[in-house]
Amino acid sequence: MQKKLILDSDLLDITLNRLCQQLIETHDQFQDTVILGLQPRGIYLAELIHQKLEKLTKSNIPLGYLDTTFHRDDFRRRDTPAKASETKVPFVIEGKHVVLIDDVLFTGRTVRAAMDAMIAFGRPAKVELLVLVDRKHNRDLPIAADYVGKYVNTIASQKVLVEMQAQGHKHNKIWLVNQD
Repeated sequence: MQKKLILDSDLLDITLNRLCQQLIETHDQFQDTVILGLQPRGIYLAELIHQKLEKLTKSNIPLGYLDTTFHRDDFRRRDTPAKASETKVPFVIEGKHVVLIDDVLFTGRTVRAAMDAMIAFGRPAKVELLVLVDRKHNRDLPIAADYVGKYVNTIASQKVLVEMQAQGHKHNKIWLVNQD
């Protein structure tokens, strides 16, 4: 297994700051905006972005976690049953602008499932997608992110590995891994 560093801790911090500035340009003080981190790995990115946004805007921005496990179209096709994570959406999203946050956009199936799962909490006025890494050329569904940290050209045998301190790693780093 070969690993290539895509973003180190410093460059990742710059990237996160840029993403926050883009969100602020669009949502100003986030009056009608909520953030939903996609379980399991998107929540760590959502928490980082949320902290930075609240500090920069001095606003209280609702943050929730959304699990898509039972809304996926491949749920019953797996060899081992998928384990669900916690869904925590302590607010109504009816009429709100929702920013979905995930670490990696690959096939688009998780985002499609998130759209289905989100409807249980109301009908949003608008939905946007923020991803740290967009794996180009691998999309199964016509889904595109509104905010992207980094575009990476990948092939099917490669994997993007996101290591976050919140997950127990020493440093925040993003790797491209060849699974030969």
